[in-house]
Amino acid sequence: MSKHEQEILSTVNLRGTVTVTELAQILDVSDQTVRRIVIPMVERGDLKKVHGALVSTQNLMDPPFLARMNKNRTAKVAIANCIADLINDGASLAIDTGSTSGFVAQALRRKKNLTIVTNSAFTASTLSMVEGNRVFMAGTQLRTHDGAAFDRAAFEVIARSSVDYAILSSSQVHPKLGFLAYDQCEVDISRAMMEIAGHTIMAVDGSKFISDGVKPSLRLPALQSEDLIVCDQQPGTVFSDLLSGSKLVIAKAD
Repeated sequence: MSKHEQEILSTVNLRGTVTVTELAQILDVSDQTVRRIVIPMVERGDLKKVHGALVSTQNLMDPPFLARMNKNRTAKVAIANCIADLINDGASLAIDTGSTSGFVAQALRRKKNLTIVTNSAFTASTLSMVEGNRVFMAGTQLRTHDGAAFDRAAFEVIARSSVDYAILSSSQVHPKLGFLAYDQCEVDISRAMMEIAGHTIMAVDGSKFISDGVKPSLRLPALQSEDLIVCDQQPGTVFSDLLSGSKLVIAKAD
């Protein structure tokens, strides 16, 4: 199996379904080249082909993560591309397990010589096969529904690291409570990554800014004045006080 075939198979198995255009961007080749590469893979049964996309024949990831990857996809891609534009070649980053962070990992494939610390199997796989990158997988035991690690080994790897940026995500943003998460382990990982980073970039799409209704009960650590919030749209004025302490960057869709 060629290097491109291995990369395609790994990406499709991790995400479940990937369009030909997305694979072309990941491999930095044309759509036509991707179609040519996957012909023998489909014939061998490695992948299934549907209109404009490839589908995994394995069930390596449960639906929740795949569903989150596909929700508000356009916004997340815009945010990811914006963040990638902010990162220089040779930078070091800690990246969490959010679905938006997964898109950031894909966008970062066009950068060179990155050092990555992540507790996400998806992010590790996405960036480890880029020549010149150094990727450190934080953790040994992965959750079944999203391929994320939160065991002691994950925190030990992060604590031994020092990076330029922590790229984080949030389950919801509340105007008074700030950035929220559902699980304590996610709060702890975010804190650990922020502690080793020179700057934090919070990647959150506009649908996460909710001022009422049911909300997650756990608060992520507060951002500092030098940190960035990257969103696909301007949040409502009710969030002005929350956002005033950090720099807000609005990502534009291509």
